[in-house]
Amino acid sequence: MATQADEKDLVDRLRSDDPEALAALFDRYGDRIYNHCFRATGDWSEAEDATATVFLEVWRHRRRVQADDGSALPWLYGVATNVCRNLNRSRRRRHRALAALPRPAAEPDHADRVAERLGSEERMRSVLAAIDGLPAREREVLGLVAWSGLSYEQAAAALDVPVGTVRSRLSRARARLTDQTTAPGDRDE
Repeated sequence: MATQADEKDLVDRLRSDDPEALAALFDRYGDRIYNHCFRATGDWSEAEDATATVFLEVWRHRRRVQADDGSALPWLYGVATNVCRNLNRSRRRRHRALAALPRPAAEPDHADRVAERLGSEERMRSVLAAIDGLPAREREVLGLVAWSGLSYEQAAAALDVPVGTVRSRLSRARARLTDQTTAPGDRDE
């Protein structure tokens, strides 16, 4: 586990144009950012692209890297959230443009790995469909706190909002999800 001093040194080196510092950040947090991107997109391939874009953006904006409580992770999650938001917006536009074209016939692939990936993508799409009714801001907070394990303070830093805003958005998201997933006869009236 890296100490705050190690992380501060890493951020300082990154700000000083040290590509090794970027590599160290990727080694340290790449898997967490990749998982966050998958949860935001519901697609492993898009998550790979998004993760690559996140670290490209980190390098492009290395002078603005921030360490919150001695960690660059909240800042990285903020970059990842923005990258995924833009990726999802582009995907929606692309789908609308392609909607008039006939869909190609699906060709089954019998490889176990592919089947596993498709199954996990389908499960993630189901989860995303359940939270699709939430406002974007509530979905982002839910993703950072519930899925990525950030504290309220770290999520606030990633989204550049007050901690109270994170708490209220998460509370509203949980209440809406409870209302959506609870059968009418199971509700406390």
